[in-house]
Amino acid sequence: MKNLLVTALTLSSSYYLAQTDKDTMKVKNIEAVQLIARKPTVENKVDRTIFNVANSSILSGNTTWDVLRMTPLVSIDNDDVVKSEGQSVTVYINDRKTVFTGKDLKEYLNTIPADNLMKIEVITSPSAKYETTGQVINIVLKKLENEGLKGSASFTSSQASRNSQYSNLNINYHKKNFTQNLTGGYGENTSTYSSDAEYLFYDNNKIELFNSKSISLSRSPSLSSTSEIEIDEKNNVGLIFDFRKSKRFTDSDSFGSNYLNGAFEDSYTKTNNAIGDYQNLGTNLFYKYYDKVKNKILDVNVGINYRQSDDFNEQLSNFYTTSIPDGSRILAKKQDREYYLKIDYSQPIGENGGQLEFGGKSNFKNNVIPYRYLSLADGQWINDGSRTNDFQYTDNLNSLYINFSKTYFKKLETRIGLRFEHLAYKIRQDVGNVERTESYSTLLPDLLLKYAFSDNYNLTATYNHSIWRPYFAEFNPFLLPGDDGVFYRGNLDLQANPSDRFGLKLGIKKKYFLSANYFFSNHDYWSSYFIEDEKTIRMPTNFDGRIERLSASFSTNQTFLKNKLSVNLNVGVEYADSSDFNKKNDLKNDSYITNISGSTNMSYTNLFGKNINLNAWVGVYSQSNGNSVSNGQNVFHNVSATKIFPLLQMEATVRLNNFIVKPNFDNTTYTPIGQFRNNYASDWYGVSFSLVKRFGNQKVKENTKTNIEKDSGGAK
Repeated sequence: MKNLLVTALTLSSSYYLAQTDKDTMKVKNIEAVQLIARKPTVENKVDRTIFNVANSSILSGNTTWDVLRMTPLVSIDNDDVVKSEGQSVTVYINDRKTVFTGKDLKEYLNTIPADNLMKIEVITSPSAKYETTGQVINIVLKKLENEGLKGSASFTSSQASRNSQYSNLNINYHKKNFTQNLTGGYGENTSTYSSDAEYLFYDNNKIELFNSKSISLSRSPSLSSTSEIEIDEKNNVGLIFDFRKSKRFTDSDSFGSNYLNGAFEDSYTKTNNAIGDYQNLGTNLFYKYYDKVKNKILDVNVGINYRQSDDFNEQLSNFYTTSIPDGSRILAKKQDREYYLKIDYSQPIGENGGQLEFGGKSNFKNNVIPYRYLSLADGQWINDGSRTNDFQYTDNLNSLYINFSKTYFKKLETRIGLRFEHLAYKIRQDVGNVERTESYSTLLPDLLLKYAFSDNYNLTATYNHSIWRPYFAEFNPFLLPGDDGVFYRGNLDLQANPSDRFGLKLGIKKKYFLSANYFFSNHDYWSSYFIEDEKTIRMPTNFDGRIERLSASFSTNQTFLKNKLSVNLNVGVEYADSSDFNKKNDLKNDSYITNISGSTNMSYTNLFGKNINLNAWVGVYSQSNGNSVSNGQNVFHNVSATKIFPLLQMEATVRLNNFIVKPNFDNTTYTPIGQFRNNYASDWYGVSFSLVKRFGNQKVKENTKTNIEKDSGGAK
């Protein structure tokens, strides 16, 4: 596609240059088109970094999840939590907040072929319009608006310790004022992982050692549909429908041993079998009004998200000192419901370029988790009424926001925003008749200033006040066994955690960017460990104490060899001071932590003129956060080669994943009762082969200023 575009531009340029004396205006028009074709892979804007991947070799043979991993400023931890600059983020798709997180988000994005991607925006300073606890990642998909039917089919086979396969079919139909997009996918993923743990308890000098190996199989079909009708030049209406189903099977074997003052105490083996059946259904009905003359935009969204899961977990333990088997069976059927209404409006103010936008959202959630617990006694499974339990969480979040932006003296860009949120929630647990009801209001201001000293130098200053709120499952006090011998449960007493962030970004010649950020909070949220009934239990906890983080980063994007070679480089360092926090919470880890991270992405287009594209990516991260400290750097890397067959409209890609160094996560968590070290390794390595077949006219409609303004709404 890119080669055809470049060829067309070259021929057009030759023709118009020959006509220079007759029509100089045509030469200027062609120059403008050439600027679009040379759009940099990475753009640094006032409040965001944009990873332009459309028509890039980066997409070949990858899923959207793979490209997200390679996005500048983004890292992903061993629990598949997406982070930006080391902090958790809120993920949006086409400016609409996704309901998926963690491993669910990973599996969902694995069903979206990267070929659908236009760009990924890392919004480091989101405006008050966004419903978020921190930074935002917005995944923007391509908008195909050519007449007729077009689409693509992709097939990927990955070989690590086991084989995994993904297939996707994308169909787009556009006729006059109607557009229909349909995407279906199926993934069958088999993965293995192992973990080693060493736990030291201060009070009795006890050491617990664990080793576990697991294999997991998931089958995940999905279907997504977007229908849009242009009623007239000003009014559009549409419906988005997403469905995803997943079934997971996990088997693990663990071995543990306990030592007291260096002397062996006891040991055990543990087997764990888990089966999960998950269904996700989301609908979004939207209406857009856009007056391009007056530049007025009204965006209305109403939607429902529903999730159901059936979980079966059986765990059997054998202690060598007693030879008495122990076990548990847990059956859970969860149902999560969410209903929302979102309205956004924006228009110019005055004649000097001011812009006003405001809106609000009303959101209702109802989450129910019934658990049935059975214990093994004398070889029989007995229902344990004291632990069988129903947990319910309901909340209503209402928010209003206003943003005003304006440019002064043609040099100073400003944006000021304020968001108001009121949350009322209720938590209920049947066992013990526990109930908690709470409500509170929050003001979240933000500010952005950008001053252009010249065409080559500009400085941006930002401020954001954010609040982190617990996920409903983190309140759930039901005790769940883990395969490493440690139990997990939520915490009914979790509180919201506010934080503040200041940032500076210096842009030099539109290619080099230096950033500095300062973050602080007087509370933090982290995992704590404690002993109860001879069980080691981990749960989320709030603790007081000031934490400060100071970070600096450098990024640049360069092109060489007549724009065939593109190189993006990002390096950063973060210095964290948690001395006050550690002192107040009796933690014995280092109070000052330095994290170093970096990534580079290199792409070469049309090698030897043979329609071969090459791509290589390396990311280096040390993921220390709160009371959890990384014990070393983690290195991720891949190399891919894609052969394009223009006449067949096909692509074939071979990719090597983490073939030099196998990544693993090694960190130590410090708590008042001890130190807990975990080393986790997964089979994130191997080789994959992909085929992509396209049909129909694959031309992508360029996003003009009108389209950008019109599509700038969404259920944020």
